Amino acid sequence: MLTLKERQWLAQELPSLNIARPEESNKGTFGTLNIIGSSLGMNGACVLAGRAALKTGCGKVIIGFNQYPLTINLVESAPELILRDAKLLMTDKSSTAWVIGCGLGISSEAYSLMINFLSTIEGNIPALIDADGLNILAQLPNTPILSSQTVLTPHPKEASRLLKISVDDIQSHREVAAQQLSEKYSCWIVLKGHHTIIANPHGKIWRNETGNSGLATAGSGDVLSGIIGSLLAQGLPIEEAVRGGVWLHGKAADILVAKGIGPIGLTAHELIDEVRAIRNILVNCCESSNE
Repeated sequence: MLTLKERQWLAQELPSLNIARPEESNKGTFGTLNIIGSSLGMNGACVLAGRAALKTGCGKVIIGFNQYPLTINLVESAPELILRDAKLLMTDKSSTAWVIGCGLGISSEAYSLMINFLSTIEGNIPALIDADGLNILAQLPNTPILSSQTVLTPHPKEASRLLKISVDDIQSHREVAAQQLSEKYSCWIVLKGHHTIIANPHGKIWRNETGNSGLATAGSGDVLSGIIGSLLAQGLPIEEAVRGGVWLHGKAADILVAKGIGPIGLTAHELIDEVRAIRNILVNCCESSNE
């Protein structure tokens, strides 16, 4: 499943993914992720992100729905997810990381939530902005200065809105576009697509090598947000959380395709259990090598 070369690369580049969990621990040990999104008819986006976060190892996940009253009170496929009203969840100061934007919508309520989020979230708390959160960012009259603990995860169309250039320009110069976005918002950028590009606020660029066309499916980006958000909530260094999350997301798709599940017809929720399996394999391999 994982080659010796991959294991060596992971040990060198993303060592935090290989660390075993302490036996003396509880759910608080592994962080709390708050997710804001899911407007009417878009419940699945945050549920996918939340399930991905749990199975990537986060101790607790709370979803704040941009709708009142809540249309669901329990996710039967993931009863561990805690469901709240988005406005109420915004007042919570106990989380170790945030994700906002999955299925959020672009209504006036969504716009207000995003403005509130940008003005109240402390700069030292890791946060990821995706999907409609990015579309609202692109509409703001003034460019907000984010922090080095913030991650934007645009696909090419969302990147084109943020930079106000064409999708063709984005795709023709992907590394340049990612760097421009990072400079504009003073944060981390994950420019999704074939060989996803990652840029940090200090001008460094990485090109991810995992993944395949099976990831071009509805909800795949929500799963990625949940994976990265989970790693951030667990306290991984931001470089390892971002690069590791992108790598895990793509590697899960590669393994599924090798099993004959995709690329045609691969669905986003199928990635989640594979990500959990990879994380446990990495830890078990590290423990075995230390014996």
